Amino acid sequence: MNPSVLFVCVHNAGRSQMAAGWLRHLAGDAVEVRSAGSLPGDRVNPAAVEVMAEVGIDISDQRPKVLTTDAVESSDVVITMGCGDACPVFPGKRYLDWALDDPAGKGVESVRPIRDEIERRIRGLLTELVPPTKPSSG
Repeated sequence: MNPSVLFVCVHNAGRSQMAAGWLRHLAGDAVEVRSAGSLPGDRVNPAAVEVMAEVGIDISDQRPKVLTTDAVESSDVVITMGCGDACPVFPGKRYLDWALDDPAGKGVESVRPIRDEIERRIRGLLTELVPPTKPSSG
């Protein structure tokens, strides 16, 4: 069964959407990707959509979703991004808290470094979730 990752931020409009976009892009079908917000916004941050498009990842069709306990319970790894205590905690889950600047209200110039930092973290996470397969000798 493929590992599943849930990205959570307050509005599910910027950081968590970019992270989900990166993981979908880099992992393909190897990882199940979800994102949600404790207080979801009306739409995905246009600057986040724009900076992701610059690297060939389209998140324009995503919509902010409300965080449910089911989403947390059915995920192997829960990555929070500044949602404080709003995220329910279940035993046996792996929790990571990524302290990332909130792109809300920022222009693309300010959102690009957040996007790049998210990419770096996603690539690191992927090596743990989906270890590279070594060619068998023989």
